[in-house]
Amino acid sequence: MLLDPHKISKREKLILTGLYLAKYDSLGLKKLGFGSFVEGMNVVGYALGAKPASIKNYRDEFDPLFPNRRKGWHKRPRREYCLKVYEEYRKLDLDMFASLIKSFVGYDERIWIESKETRKKGESESTFAKRLITGVAAENYFESIRPTLSEFQGCFAENTTKLGCGFDFRLSKEEWDEFFAIEVKGLAERTGSVSLTPKEHEVADKLAERYFLFVVTNFRERPCHAIYRNPLSSGLQFTKKERVTVQVSWLTNI
Repeated sequence: MLLDPHKISKREKLILTGLYLAKYDSLGLKKLGFGSFVEGMNVVGYALGAKPASIKNYRDEFDPLFPNRRKGWHKRPRREYCLKVYEEYRKLDLDMFASLIKSFVGYDERIWIESKETRKKGESESTFAKRLITGVAAENYFESIRPTLSEFQGCFAENTTKLGCGFDFRLSKEEWDEFFAIEVKGLAERTGSVSLTPKEHEVADKLAERYFLFVVTNFRERPCHAIYRNPLSSGLQFTKKERVTVQVSWLTNI
């Protein structure tokens, strides 16, 4: 069975997410760390660069095949390409299916094992996965809505999330000598805490008016956003928090 997420098309990932939610219903939702179907579809939908409604449509497609409370699209036959996915993946157990869905949005079990110490106190594995997913979803939300934002009209965007430069996107124009830096954050609720890493804070201070904090909120219901230009001087109150960690290493003499 094909389980490599890199070899699965985006449409098939959406279909599989719908199948997973139809088959495992609330149990599957909890396994992913979400409190509602709306939240789960919003986060996973945007994380996959698609409309959340696409996942709902595929869940409705498969609902009649499982004993859940929803009727779904019970008055019409299943689409052939959906049935093909159903036949190939329907025997996946909950743990394997949930891991597959998580892998679609950048969650890697090996990275989780290596980074357990970064979890907040009392934070479960599924909640940590949700934090990762919400970040990816927020970034894709920004990419999808950026062309409509007056602040960034006509800009070329470069994704810098993996470059460690203190922001997620570099926006520029051919006639510009400088660039805009965009740091994207995501929140499940309408309000919450947003943190900047030391690197992000340093770059925000240095770039000032050229640094934007783009915060996507309310993934639990309907995502919306707020833009803070020069966030350190925008009226937001940032409080410095320090945490001491213990680093262990093993030494040998050669």
